Amino acid sequence: MPHDVAGDPHWHEPGKDLYAGTPSWPRLATPYDDFMESQGVPIVREVGISNIFNLPMRRWERMGGHGCFIQLFGTEGKWGSYLIQVPGSESLNEERHLYEEIYLVLEGRGTTEIWIDNHNRPEIFEWCKGTLFTIPMNVNHRIVNSSSNPALLLAGTTAPNMLNLIRDESIIFGSSIHLTKRYDPSGNNFKPVRGLRPDPARGLALCRTNVVADVFTTELYLDNRRTPGYRRMEPQMAENVFYQYISEHPAGRYSRAYSPGTAAAFICIGGKGYSYTWPQEIGPTPWENEQGDNVLRQEYNEISMISAAPMEGDWFHQHFSTGETPLRLLGWYGPNNHLAQQAGIPGENVVDPGMVDVTYPGGASIPYHLEDPHVREAYNGAIKAEGTNNRMENKFYDKNTTYSFVGG
Repeated sequence: MPHDVAGDPHWHEPGKDLYAGTPSWPRLATPYDDFMESQGVPIVREVGISNIFNLPMRRWERMGGHGCFIQLFGTEGKWGSYLIQVPGSESLNEERHLYEEIYLVLEGRGTTEIWIDNHNRPEIFEWCKGTLFTIPMNVNHRIVNSSSNPALLLAGTTAPNMLNLIRDESIIFGSSIHLTKRYDPSGNNFKPVRGLRPDPARGLALCRTNVVADVFTTELYLDNRRTPGYRRMEPQMAENVFYQYISEHPAGRYSRAYSPGTAAAFICIGGKGYSYTWPQEIGPTPWENEQGDNVLRQEYNEISMISAAPMEGDWFHQHFSTGETPLRLLGWYGPNNHLAQQAGIPGENVVDPGMVDVTYPGGASIPYHLEDPHVREAYNGAIKAEGTNNRMENKFYDKNTTYSFVGG
């Protein structure tokens, strides 16, 4: 075909017996990838991080601290994360942005100032190690370190979603719009809230609060769907769609394997243990099927972070608590990735595959009596090596048990 302008990109129509284009290509960078590269800090791309405290950080001029981006495999484009260190007795630069942001305080203590344009007096709340809080979308905010020692915060954001959609950083960071459903400048938005309500999709324990004072010790509520004695609570913050929950597996027990869905990641905030992750296509008994080499084992230590669905496709995931204290996890899924949030025909029945046994259509939960024998054997060995007590009862493996341990 003729070229319109010499030197401009142009396309050639293939011959009649040839396909257009190419069957494979180097993946293109997204606007969020370009944004991360422009910030001059490390970008950590891994399936898991054994110790977040050991991540490399560099001076982050835009933020006013030291930090790095974290992009776990399987979360690309679905949600973002970064680590930021606030210098002792200093603050990060004030900013606002058109994306959701959640912080987990790993070290230090301080305050956060929140305000909107034309309101001179900010709303201020305190935080310390273990505090989980949100920054309502597009409010002005500043994070202040009240200690002479550095503070360290881990963030989860919807920045990839918004940057990849709008593709204009001047809008993301420069818009003055006030989202009134996200933040009420006349109210006390950051007082810890007590009381629960059922989440609107599945009826699970949910607390509407913009701050959890201490995720390491906050009360969780009996759920039983993952592990016998499993506890759980969803903090619903500032009308965010960034899905998260805090969960706890009893010491000496492990969960059924289940499908976590896409973009799921877990941060260990208490206890110790390990996890298994493997593609569903190799079946519920990978070792019996001589596919054990395709099972990824990752260790849970405080503070570690792992991807539960590290690539495209469907995955099984399983949690094992081996320490003397319960294994406590913070689950981050990002926006609209969890099954409970996904769109469809309003009113239609939705079945959670993580609650339905693999023996039923659409099920992706492996009951203990159908799991690979290697799972129990390996757990027995891990408990013995740790010198702790195995609290998995024989009745858990009885297919006729009346107790339902299916998870969601």
